[in-house]
Amino acid sequence: MSVKRLLDCTPSDLARYTKAELLDAIAGSEGRVLACETIGLTPPLLVDVTNAEYAASLSADILLLNMFDVQHPVINALPKVPEAETVRELKRLTGRVVGINLEPCDLQAAKSNDGTLWKMSGGRLATVENARRASEMGVDLIVLTGNPGNGVSNELIVEALKAISAAVGDRVLLAAGKMHASGVAGEGGEKIMTPADAEAFMAAGADIILLPAPGTVPGITQEYAHRLIEVVHSRGKLALTAIGTSQEGADVATIRQIALMCKMAGADIHHIGDTGVPGMSLPQNIMAYSIAIRGERHTYHKMAQSVNR
Repeated sequence: MSVKRLLDCTPSDLARYTKAELLDAIAGSEGRVLACETIGLTPPLLVDVTNAEYAASLSADILLLNMFDVQHPVINALPKVPEAETVRELKRLTGRVVGINLEPCDLQAAKSNDGTLWKMSGGRLATVENARRASEMGVDLIVLTGNPGNGVSNELIVEALKAISAAVGDRVLLAAGKMHASGVAGEGGEKIMTPADAEAFMAAGADIILLPAPGTVPGITQEYAHRLIEVVHSRGKLALTAIGTSQEGADVATIRQIALMCKMAGADIHHIGDTGVPGMSLPQNIMAYSIAIRGERHTYHKMAQSVNR
């Protein structure tokens, strides 16, 4: 390998890696990369420390920002900086890879979320303009996915992915897939992601295919996830298994079981969601997941490493 495993990377390593090198660093970690999703709009669990910083301190390798509006970015408890510097400030504070979700949603369907936390905003849409803005802000990873009820279909993901890949695919990691049905009738259970969907996403420019973690969605078993991931790996792409069903708020024993099923299915990146409590996973579950997939040594190493290295 020409780069370190992401497991071993320092913040200064990550700051100089190209997209291709970052993908190699993830692949070289052999299923020991943890991505934690957080919400910046909600009150931070530690009041004056961002949820993303909290997740990083618990050993997250990748910080995935949900509900992040690139036109009007908000991360509560982040030091005040110009809006365009929001992501770079978070990266300065954490030394981590930072990604965001963009949603190729059906705007009519998304109206069902009006008046709720999940209400759609223009800066969260999966458009070329928003993807370019995200890239300029320093985002390393864009995930095309959907929040509950926003009407994000696999067909809409493919359309958005083609355009965004053409615009920023040379410099930003692109992931695509759903953690749940996202309000689309007929795309529940195993139909959330089929081998044909994975092929379509990869053909449209996805570097990473997102699928529900085994045990999180009805019908997504370890065996089914393994078959999907075999398709992804056969094309030289990476797989991300996601807990997007609030089971990030389950007991530690459940989290360990999901983690090992994801490992056996072949996950390159393990994702843990943002609503164990509103805003992030339960802290003990981040730790439990990390230790299950890579042991205490790598977990504590990531927690202890200074951002100045």
